[in-house]
Amino acid sequence: PHARTTLKEIANDPARSLIVIDPRRSETADIADLHIQPRPGTDAWVLAALAAVLVEEGLTDRAWLADHAGGVDEVMALLKGVPIADYCGVAGVDEAVVRTAARRIGGAASVGVFEDLGVQMNRHSTLVSYLEKLVWLLTGNFANVGGQYSPSSLVSLAKQELGETKEFSPVVGARIISGLVPCNVVAEEILTDHPARYRAMLVESANPARSLADTPRMREALGALELLVVIDVAMTETARLADYVLPSPTQYEKYEATFFNFDFPRNVFHLRRPVLPAPDGPESPLPEPEIHARLVEALGALSDADVAPLRAAASAGRAEFASAFLAAMAGRPELAMLAPVVLYRALGPTLPDGAASAAVLWGAAHRCVMSNPAGVLRAGYGEGLEAGERLFDAILSSPSGVVITDDEYDESWRRARTPDGRVQLHVPELAAELASLDERPDWLDDPDWPFVLSAGERRSFTANTIIRDPAWRKKDAAGALRLCPVDAARLGLADGDQVRVTTRTGSVVAVAEVNDRMQSGHVSLPNGMGLDHPDESGASVVSGVAPNDLTAGADRDAFAGTPWHKSVPARLTAVR
Repeated sequence: PHARTTLKEIANDPARSLIVIDPRRSETADIADLHIQPRPGTDAWVLAALAAVLVEEGLTDRAWLADHAGGVDEVMALLKGVPIADYCGVAGVDEAVVRTAARRIGGAASVGVFEDLGVQMNRHSTLVSYLEKLVWLLTGNFANVGGQYSPSSLVSLAKQELGETKEFSPVVGARIISGLVPCNVVAEEILTDHPARYRAMLVESANPARSLADTPRMREALGALELLVVIDVAMTETARLADYVLPSPTQYEKYEATFFNFDFPRNVFHLRRPVLPAPDGPESPLPEPEIHARLVEALGALSDADVAPLRAAASAGRAEFASAFLAAMAGRPELAMLAPVVLYRALGPTLPDGAASAAVLWGAAHRCVMSNPAGVLRAGYGEGLEAGERLFDAILSSPSGVVITDDEYDESWRRARTPDGRVQLHVPELAAELASLDERPDWLDDPDWPFVLSAGERRSFTANTIIRDPAWRKKDAAGALRLCPVDAARLGLADGDQVRVTTRTGSVVAVAEVNDRMQSGHVSLPNGMGLDHPDESGASVVSGVAPNDLTAGADRDAFAGTPWHKSVPARLTAVR
């Protein structure tokens, strides 16, 4: 929140340091104390070297580790074996700068680290996330003021608990993490004669025909489904392939919320209210909860007879409803599986200002109280069932969001949920992955593919594929390919020239932008482009290049299946 303001405050405070690791000289890097600029795709080598310096120079917090961590000796031994100079050489970074960063981290009173898509959609993404966490764990920066923390939540984003049986996709055998199938295996799960292949998809507010890797293969997969249903506000590329399209109102016409609320120690939740009336009539779009409720009812999984007693209890009052709902969920497990729809149908009509869609938050509020009673109490809502009701009422009645929990730092330890309450540093599978870095990757110096493309860079005027009308873009209307001046001169390219970008998957023509923030060998295309939109005459116009025309489904992380969109081998040719 308030990223620009917060980062400027850090940069201007002599008591704090800002360290940025980014292959691009970003706007954040401009104000950083240290900018480590690796070759794209080599973040694992940088972070391994950084962690190894902490061990080699005695910058770890041995006392904290003895009290709070397991697997310390194994990890220390692994990191002692890292050839720091060699790893810095692979990444193309100055070893002295890496050592300076390690010393600042090791000597700081607290360390906070943030990672995002640059490494999460890149090579070795799981290993990189692991190494990033080792950096702040080895220095004792968990559950301390200014350090890393585990936030509270109204709704948990993680499905799997520790100790659960691992799930795998039926065809590829990819790990299903927190209930999510890796996006890069979806096409493979469909385009097969395997008896357990995916045969139907319900796509809601997503555009996989554009947003998933290898667009031609993804379109083929969607076309091979026996049933494709799309719920969306726009007639997207995916919607045009669907058997059924169920339109929904825009985000301005309905209640909505995001569950990416990670503030600490005081966490906030915001139920956004509609600012315009939704269209009304027999053919008007329906809000998503209404669509889901009708589908469940049409399938025969829920009837009015199931809901009627709960609806009557809700009409009598929230206390009566709570008693009736809990009894129904305990006595009928098949209803418990449909709790969001039950809440929408039974409690939803009693909520003020047409907020029926927010009924599911009643259950979420009570669950928040049960999972974090102390934090809810400190936030001022009291205890027990009354606390859940007060929290729910506060969410409904506040147009600008409310504090839902007020945590203490030790609460992060309770959320760690490890069997012995300690952080386990040693992960054998990732230890083996770390050891594999000793072999220099052949993709770094492949003459057939001399460039690394970041396919889907976030820029000031891109918005995933949410905004289709290109008129809103005040800059970079064509979604230019950015490349450094040295590379542009060698290829004879200037701003506005056309350049062909070729990868193993496809080839496109883009507009060139010479940009001194890029390093030699690194080029980027923005996300959110390649969508068509009608012009004033009604003709369809495509704006920019769709980056997934150039990405491959097979290019994905070995553990989590996350795509390598930020590190795509490529070559460039000037178009004359």
